[in-house]
Amino acid sequence: MSTTAFRAALLATSLIGVAGSAQAQVDPASQDAKIAALQAQVDRLTAMVEALQAANHAQPVQAAPAAALAATPAQPAAAPVQLAAMAAPAPAAAHGADKKKKAWYEKIMLRGYTQLRMNEIISGPKSAPSGVSRLRSVQDAGINENGNFSIRRARLVVQGDLSDRVSLYMQGDLASSVSNQSGTERRENFFQMRDAYADVFLDKAKTLRLRFGQSKVPFGWENMQSSSNRIPLDRTDAINAPVPGERDLGAVAYFTPVKLQKIWDALTADGQKMFGNYGAFGVGVFNGQGTNRTERSGGLMTVAMMSIPLKLDGLGGIFEGQVAEFGGAAMRNQFRPEVRSGGVSTLAYRDDHVAVHGMIYPKPFGIQAEWTWGKGPQWDPALGEIVSKRTTGGYVMGMVRAAHTPVGQIIPFVRWQHYRGGWKAAINAPRLETDETEMGVEWLPMKELEVTVSYANVKRNEADERRAGRAQGDIVRAQVQWNY
Repeated sequence: MSTTAFRAALLATSLIGVAGSAQAQVDPASQDAKIAALQAQVDRLTAMVEALQAANHAQPVQAAPAAALAATPAQPAAAPVQLAAMAAPAPAAAHGADKKKKAWYEKIMLRGYTQLRMNEIISGPKSAPSGVSRLRSVQDAGINENGNFSIRRARLVVQGDLSDRVSLYMQGDLASSVSNQSGTERRENFFQMRDAYADVFLDKAKTLRLRFGQSKVPFGWENMQSSSNRIPLDRTDAINAPVPGERDLGAVAYFTPVKLQKIWDALTADGQKMFGNYGAFGVGVFNGQGTNRTERSGGLMTVAMMSIPLKLDGLGGIFEGQVAEFGGAAMRNQFRPEVRSGGVSTLAYRDDHVAVHGMIYPKPFGIQAEWTWGKGPQWDPALGEIVSKRTTGGYVMGMVRAAHTPVGQIIPFVRWQHYRGGWKAAINAPRLETDETEMGVEWLPMKELEVTVSYANVKRNEADERRAGRAQGDIVRAQVQWNY
């Protein structure tokens, strides 16, 4: 029923009620007879309201003429309340009207995370004479003689769908550093691009997509896993060495069958630490010089990766509800490292690697392991030059996930890592010899906050070909991460 029609009926009822009350006071003896007549008029008004309601659905309703309403017999004053109760609210906008489609900029999401770290070398050489290795890590420059607090990462992500078939992803880091601003002085906290790519989906189910731009190179499970999800504070040297920085500029195709995606979706809903949406199968081509580095070799790095999740329910017993994941990766590349004399090498060195990985997600016990073999550029002290030499190493990690404690999720872990090979991201691609055992615990009191504390016994040489030997010691570390 329209608002105009309702007001007209309500006005008529009020006038009739007033007239009826006045007449009742003048002639009380005839009140019983008039009540019956008034009830008949109420029935007629009810029928009129229903007719107006029906007409309103078919076409706009015009208000009843005032003269016709005035000619209607009298009715008690209580009748307007009765009519108001029977009147239906005016309908909203027409059901046939199409909803306004959201513009692409209305579907963009802004999120990120920040990591505040505290590193302390409790034993071992914080400093050493020239030519002797100090206790250092290629994964965290905050491990040094003046450790204390540092911002390890301060990421800001913009992502969303431009259409049903195209999405964007951009990530920058406010905690990047730039060297050689004044001699060897470092400048901290530059905003630097980490990711800038678009996904183009080739089917409606979004099982097959092409990714263009700067993105992660599909090599190594822990390389693909976001640092916001990883349980230990840093990646391992062996798996990260083939792709330090984890990213490059190029194009890659990912394919994930619907059946496998459902397994990953269930693990995500369960709160597991996932490696990201990088497909069950991936193959791509990249420049090959690494994150934010100018292409030098003129060739392309080719890479492929596979990772398949499997439900273990059929095994029964302790495997009930467990999910395992297995896979491998391979890459071929020619790399030109930076040299001590300045610039990059005039020679391109063979940089080929393969890797395998396997894990059982913690429910509550879990295990994760990766290993890699290959050849890459590294400094040879005997020859006094860079050569392409054998690399090998990996890690094994065990963990326990207590997802629902009174204080939040708790994940104790222990990890052993080993690596022998070059670190091509450093000047002159120095050789690393790493052995490290780390244990710690990650605590998530709420989804917006994570706290990790760890202890590591370290034996490694410094990533500097001018320093010899291996430093050994103990490091205590802590990190607070807030997600937004």
